[in-house]
Amino acid sequence: MWGEIKRGASNTLKKMVDQTKSEQTKTTDTAKKWYVVRAISGQEKKVKQYIEVEINRLGLSSYVSQILIPTEKIYQIRNGKKVSKERPFYSGYILIEAALVGEVPHVIKNITGVIGFLGETKGGSPVPMRLAEVNRILGTVDVLEGSDAQLNIPFIVGETVKVINGPFNGFTGTIEKVNEEKKKLEVMVKIFGRKTPLELGYLEVEKEG
Repeated sequence: MWGEIKRGASNTLKKMVDQTKSEQTKTTDTAKKWYVVRAISGQEKKVKQYIEVEINRLGLSSYVSQILIPTEKIYQIRNGKKVSKERPFYSGYILIEAALVGEVPHVIKNITGVIGFLGETKGGSPVPMRLAEVNRILGTVDVLEGSDAQLNIPFIVGETVKVINGPFNGFTGTIEKVNEEKKKLEVMVKIFGRKTPLELGYLEVEKEG
């Protein structure tokens, strides 16, 4: 019984896709536009892969040109070492250039991890991005790809840190001030029994514990 239901669902989807292809050959409105797909935050890469696999499996790749996840590189400190990693610049969003004709939007919205299209109204069609928005975001992507990784190490006043570089290596102290713009900290340490303020860079300390 379940096998028949599954085959029936698969056949229905195939008919819908075939109808989409048939409709596409009858219309000249094949221009692709950029859309924003809302995805489960933290699963952007998986969702992108799911979309690519499903689009290829159903033979709809001619309707989808590009699928992008704008990312940025950041530095973090782990075990006293500086490491870089990538993270989505727009958490929970995937950009897709596509011709959303026939059942193409339906196929995308039913992929695991996809919440829907940004800006669509209930029962309405997905709203494409404005050209100015596209240029701004794609320009940001180019800048991010060509720039060095940035520091993103959240420190808060009152936190205890250990100095890992310079003449005061090994000393521990409490953060008194945080200068995010200059990536600097004012740390109060005890030197010969006296409290002394030190100005240290983010990479010169690590969090205790």
